[in-house]
Amino acid sequence: MKPRILIVDDNPTNLKLAAALLEFEGYAIEEAGDAESALNLIRARPPQLVLLDVQLPVMDGLTLARIIKTDETLRHIRVVALTAFAMKSDEQRAFDAGCDGHIAKPIDVGKFPELVAKYLNGASQASLRP
Repeated sequence: MKPRILIVDDNPTNLKLAAALLEFEGYAIEEAGDAESALNLIRARPPQLVLLDVQLPVMDGLTLARIIKTDETLRHIRVVALTAFAMKSDEQRAFDAGCDGHIAKPIDVGKFPELVAKYLNGASQASLRP
């Protein structure tokens, strides 16, 4: 059975694309359009991986990452930031918030499922750099 993945993005097009790509690979996908809904889903049924848009309304993705990683019952969940920001400092902010990795948007549809699989298998961002 493939792992469950929660995708958190307030852009319906981005959410639908990521979900479709991963469902095609056989993953069980849950979706949330904001951090508060995502946190409720995570607490009710923790996924193996959270793909997290950094720019979310009300509570941003990095705040949600910090909440997950400081909660003893949730910190084992892999969290990967999805962001349109490509600056090195933005990537570092994601790691500082506790994210296990970083994927730039727009996502590369050819590489995205492979990257997700590597994160699920415990790869770190450093091991995914070209």
